[in-house]
Amino acid sequence: MNKVIEAQERHYHWQLHSALQRLLTYLSYLGVGLVMYWAIRTLEVEWLWVLDAPTQIGDLLGRMTPPDVSRSPEILRAMIDTINIATLATVIAIGLSLPVAYISAQNTTPNVFALWLGRLILVSTRSVNTIIWALLFVAIFGPGPVAGILAIAFRSIGFTGKLIAEAIEEIDHNQVEAMTATGASKSKVLLFGVIPQIMPAFLSVSILRWDINIRESTVLGLVGAGGIGLLLQGAINTFAWPVVATILLAIIIVVILAEIVASWLRSKVI
Repeated sequence: MNKVIEAQERHYHWQLHSALQRLLTYLSYLGVGLVMYWAIRTLEVEWLWVLDAPTQIGDLLGRMTPPDVSRSPEILRAMIDTINIATLATVIAIGLSLPVAYISAQNTTPNVFALWLGRLILVSTRSVNTIIWALLFVAIFGPGPVAGILAIAFRSIGFTGKLIAEAIEEIDHNQVEAMTATGASKSKVLLFGVIPQIMPAFLSVSILRWDINIRESTVLGLVGAGGIGLLLQGAINTFAWPVVATILLAIIIVVILAEIVASWLRSKVI
């Protein structure tokens, strides 16, 4: 028996892929390489700057060391403003995204026009980056935290609204049908049949978005929308690298604390 198996193994050469499949795989690798080469050539990268980057990084780190903590009170106030911007924007976004999510869900939307209107709002707000929103609102409301709050809020509507709408579409329809069969009004069906089912997803999305907004609010000041980014931009413009190092450390600490708080909240409320 063993001799038969050995004879078959000598006769057959087992391979995972056929010759055609291997050829197609190599051609796909070649295609990806050519696309990357074309993309890099199109971007016209200044390779002298890239090759000099390690030297520049070492020089910059030397200028940042040691961090200047003499402006810590000012940095602390700016970080508190940043957290406030993110928190207020999250609350506004959640409030605005709830009705949008309601009309965007197929099982709760009142009609087709409302369905597509809701989805248009979700897509349009989610498609524009927060920095772009901030530039627009700075042009409208002027530099300051109002532009930052509105920029983050508008960006967050699409994110929270889409996830809440998906949660609404995944609810147990038997509960809704049972309440409707008893003659309950639409408001009571929504209040006691829909909302309790989406509450875990709603809380999870809200906490996650607040965590994301904390990170996004740290850069809004670079375009004049308030927060710690405004202080960071000023320090960079004046080549105050030790202060830049302190601000970056403060941002990292706040982001880590926000992550810890978000994880703790998720473990408590979900």
